[in-house]
Parts: sequence; C-alpha cells; structure tokens
Amino acid sequence: MPLPNLNHEGELPEGIHPATIDEVVAQFGSGTEQRVVVTERLKHIYQLAKETGHLQRLLIFGSYITAKPKPNDIDVVIIFDDDFDIAACTEDIERLLTHQQTENEFGASIFWIRPSLLFLETLEEFVEGWQVKRDGTRRGIIEVRK
Repeated sequence: MPLPNLNHEGELPEGIHPATIDEVVAQFGSGTEQRVVVTERLKHIYQLAKETGHLQRLLIFGSYITAKPKPNDIDVVIIFDDDFDIAACTEDIERLLTHQQTENEFGASIFWIRPSLLFLETLEEFVEGWQVKRDGTRRGIIEVRK
C-alpha cells in the first residue's frame, strides 16, 4: 500500500503509515540536494540497524517526511528485539546508538528501545506517542518493518 498524500500543511495525515524503505525513499528522497543528502543518511542508518539482526521496526518522523524542501536531519526511533545486546554490536552500531554521536556523525536524532524496557505503556502506545508534536497536535509517522 503506497504512502498517503501529504495534507494541506505539507505533512502526512495523522496515523502510523507502514512502508518499505524503498517507498520512503521514492516519496521523500529527492527534490533538493538536502533531501538527497538526508536520504543517504536514512538509508545508512536503516542498513546498520538491519545488520544487527534484531531490528523490529524503524519509526520515521519530523521534517524529513514533510513537504519541507530542506529537512535539517532525520528523526528515527529504532525498535529492537528484546534479545538485542548493544555490547555485542560493532563499533559502527554502537556509535549509531549513542545519541550525541549520531547527531554529529550521522546528522540524525536517533532513539532506540527494546520492548521489555517499557513499563508504563505497551509497545503500541509507545509507537502511537511519536505522533504527538511539540505543540500537542498529532502528525503522521512512518513505520518501516524489517
């Protein structure tokens, strides 16, 4: 199922929209040089997360999945399987999952979690929470499954 069209505000309609990484790239990966650069970052992040063998979902939100011609960075939440162990990862993946390094090195804001670390909400409630913007309104987000 293709991603929906952007609304009059240049955003995805509210909801969690499933997509493949190729569908995300096709819809948001061109138009300006900045979009091309940020798309390459996203593809690299996705590939590293996938290489762990423990990727469940990758949530994408923020300016990249809007009509904004020059998104600043890529904003993602990586959901790993419960048996994911960062200590067993390569140095590249450790750097990817260290928040300050990801902003400097990958040009991204990356958050990650294992479902067993949640204790006040279900995984679905956690995912739904990423639809809420700073001003309290809701937006659409993209969910890439492995």
